[in-house]
Amino acid sequence: MDPEIRSLIENSFTGGASDVFLTEGERPRVRANGEIIIAHGGAVAREAIAEIWRECGLDPVVATDGDASMSVENAGRLRVNAYRTLGRLAVALRTIKREIPDFAELGLPEALLTSWMERRSGLVLVTGPTGAGKSTTLAACLQWINRHQARHVVTLEDPIEYLFENQHSWFSQREIRRDTGDFGVALRASLRQSPDVILIGEIRDAETAATALRAAETGHLVLATLHSSGVADTVERLTRMLDSAHGATASLLAQQLVGVLSQQLLPQINGGVLAVLEYVQNEAAVRKWIAEGNYNDLKDHLQRSDDSIACSFLRYLIAAAQQGVIDPDTARSATDRPQDFDRAMRGIS
Repeated sequence: MDPEIRSLIENSFTGGASDVFLTEGERPRVRANGEIIIAHGGAVAREAIAEIWRECGLDPVVATDGDASMSVENAGRLRVNAYRTLGRLAVALRTIKREIPDFAELGLPEALLTSWMERRSGLVLVTGPTGAGKSTTLAACLQWINRHQARHVVTLEDPIEYLFENQHSWFSQREIRRDTGDFGVALRASLRQSPDVILIGEIRDAETAATALRAAETGHLVLATLHSSGVADTVERLTRMLDSAHGATASLLAQQLVGVLSQQLLPQINGGVLAVLEYVQNEAAVRKWIAEGNYNDLKDHLQRSDDSIACSFLRYLIAAAQQGVIDPDTARSATDRPQDFDRAMRGIS
């Protein structure tokens, strides 16, 4: 690797950056505290990025994109996404972490997630856009299991983002393409590996969704991510996937779903980022609404609920703004119900 690029990567990640972006002909960028900033140094040469592609097993002449991992001294193991932009080579780098924060550090509902992790079977979904911290939330869930339960945990990731050290639990971490085929192949194979807990890095298609549900139905706790914007959107999207999968229905989803936690990251007034959450535990009327596809009642329930097992993004954003954690304008821009946000901030219920 080019010495200047290696130094940039080492200094960026040891300095607290979460991502490094390199594009041929452009100055490097890094993400720190959620913001993209220009790093020191001049434009990156094509050969410097091509060398990273080759180290990841990708041909910079014919390949268009790919995911891989690599190790850089002093920076540790990195997740690498190689891609092209306007015909130029580029990479996005992120550290694969060993230090895993707990629920309290991440500001997550500890009692709720602990109760979900104590389940012996079912499907837990953590959702949100790219870069919303879904992998970190799931890592915290698995680390809680690791510290408190003796289980065999199989993870299927593309690529691996956190490395676990076996404590009470035993981990089999499998990286797509390096250790196995696609998610569907890996998930079917994992059922023959005597797992207690299965982590699916992302549900991307109907086959994976259906297999995940059947794994939950046969006595496994399945944790997975999905790209969706909220609880109701998650349930609706997964239901549409299942409609095209043989043998899996919304009724099965209603039976096997433990809960959904959706999140997005927003900048805090005093620096850093806050995970803004929407979540629901699947029980009672929620189970009926999921089976019937009644997403409006599910949304209304999230807005009205004042207990510890259901909360809407809007309620979470209002609380964060009123407590001075997030700037009100930032919070308002993140909600799809700005008028309701304005009314609440004025004290109108």
